[in-house]
Amino acid sequence: MAVTLIQNWLTETHLIHDAIAQITPHLTPLAQTYSDDLGSTVQGAWDNFIQSGQVWALLIGFVIGYIFRSITSY
Repeated sequence: MAVTLIQNWLTETHLIHDAIAQITPHLTPLAQTYSDDLGSTVQGAWDNFIQSGQVWALLIGFVIGYIFRSITSY
């Protein structure tokens, strides 16, 4: 009885392993085609932030927020 259960379990795990082995080659190219350089992405975002003038909007917002907080706090 126990031997039969073990044989069935091994057969099922072998079938699952075979199914995963058949799917894996199709998924591998998806993972290999994605590459990203985080440093250049951050650098590009920072350059855009400076060149578009958003840094000035941020600084003005901080100043106005600080003034508003100072006026409304007790």
